[in-house]
Amino acid sequence: MRPGLSFLLALLFFLGQAAGHLGDAGPPTPSPSFSTFPGIDSSSSFSSSSSSMSGSSYNGSSGSGGSVSQLFSNVTGSVDDRGTCQCSVFLPDTTFPVDRVERLEFTAHVLSQKFEKELSKVKEYVKLISVYEKKLLNLTVRIEIMEKDTISYTELDFELIKVEVKEMAKLVVQLKESFGGSSEIVDQLEVEIRNITLLVEKLETLDKNNVLAIRREIVALKTKLKECEASKGQNTPVVHPTPTPGSCDHGGVVNISKPSVVQLNWRGFSYQYGAWGRDYSPQHPNKGLYWVAPLNTDGKLLEYYRLYNTLDDLLLYVNARELRIAYGQGSGTAVYNNNMYVNMYNTRNIARVNLTTNTIAVTQTLPNAAYNNRFSYANVAWQDIDFAVDENGLWVIYSTEASTGNIVISKLNDTTLQVLNTWYTKQYKPSASNAFMVCGVLYATRTLNTKTEEIFYYYDTNTGKEGKLDIVVHKMQEKVQSINYNPFDRKLYVYNDGYLLNYDLFFLQNPQ
Repeated sequence: MRPGLSFLLALLFFLGQAAGHLGDAGPPTPSPSFSTFPGIDSSSSFSSSSSSMSGSSYNGSSGSGGSVSQLFSNVTGSVDDRGTCQCSVFLPDTTFPVDRVERLEFTAHVLSQKFEKELSKVKEYVKLISVYEKKLLNLTVRIEIMEKDTISYTELDFELIKVEVKEMAKLVVQLKESFGGSSEIVDQLEVEIRNITLLVEKLETLDKNNVLAIRREIVALKTKLKECEASKGQNTPVVHPTPTPGSCDHGGVVNISKPSVVQLNWRGFSYQYGAWGRDYSPQHPNKGLYWVAPLNTDGKLLEYYRLYNTLDDLLLYVNARELRIAYGQGSGTAVYNNNMYVNMYNTRNIARVNLTTNTIAVTQTLPNAAYNNRFSYANVAWQDIDFAVDENGLWVIYSTEASTGNIVISKLNDTTLQVLNTWYTKQYKPSASNAFMVCGVLYATRTLNTKTEEIFYYYDTNTGKEGKLDIVVHKMQEKVQSINYNPFDRKLYVYNDGYLLNYDLFFLQNPQ
């Protein structure tokens, strides 16, 4: 009910009461007084049923209605010829605009939500800009050091700096597209990143005298000199640097070189899981092609791989055959005699893929093998089944439920994939970071810190003996995803967080 109507009814009530009281008190008066309530928004006429009224003024109150009388003011009425009392009340239009207030409140609420959302975006961008400002400062310091000493940098320094600069450039583009306010800071960052990119390219062009190659030779010579000095006057065995390719006329691995950085994998920095190596064929050992097989960014699916006839082709990204299989799983891939061996996706099945036709030639189930991340290596998922190649042929490294996660080694027929023989070790597989085979001996690695691994364990399938080693392996990045050995060039091919590294192995001169 509207406020004006409420007060109108109240006025009628009081007029009726007043008329009754005046009729009982005496004769009517020609000039009665009535009350009006301020704020009623219409004009109305009222009459009482009394036949006579007194001439006194009525103020609309009774003895007990003092609070009501304060709401009314006196007005002058009239009595017609039939004795009916009449008066006119004029009500101003003062209705409160409730609907307009509600719309205003709703609009204010929507604007507040939008403001909070935009404010959170700005805070996020401020944090990102702060992080990349620190990275930019770090890059500046590193480049200043490189400028002062031209023989202190390596290919990896350039590669890492390039990758970081590209990542920051991508962020700046995203910020410019989505930043809704002043972009002065973003523009400044973009200019600084562009300057650093040009500076890195300029530093690379300065290496015209093969400074990097000479530096590697100097490091290798210094290492050999230190080893000779350390072995002087001691009964330590002499390291045999170059045994006959493909033969086992040595006493096992005793040392390893510093890593040689080949390049970042062909799919980019985001593809940190995978494997690479060189094919080994006993019939044509010196004609092995090079292969690179990065996993998808989920670190599980092997879908694409590339083949190169020479190392120069791989370095220059030319003359590559890019192939697709879409059913491989994990980084345990190996290549032997022009065939790629993979773990089939989400199964314990293994497959031989003909590299000439890129088709599956044979599949077999690896008996009792754990799979799907049940017993993978430490820090590397989906590598429950790991293939290996050495002078004796094709091997597979895995675990079973019966072995309670300890490493199991099986010799495979490289054509039919039938298991020829199996050995059980006492080494828990998830405690090792990776493993490889050389002349029938399993060598397992573990992580010491972000810059070094250690070949800490061996198992000799020729004698059934196992033991501990302490050969330190330097690395460029934190995690080692795969290790493949090539019997011809005696190198380890290591996939290290997306980077392709290789190492030279050193052996004992006399078999033990």
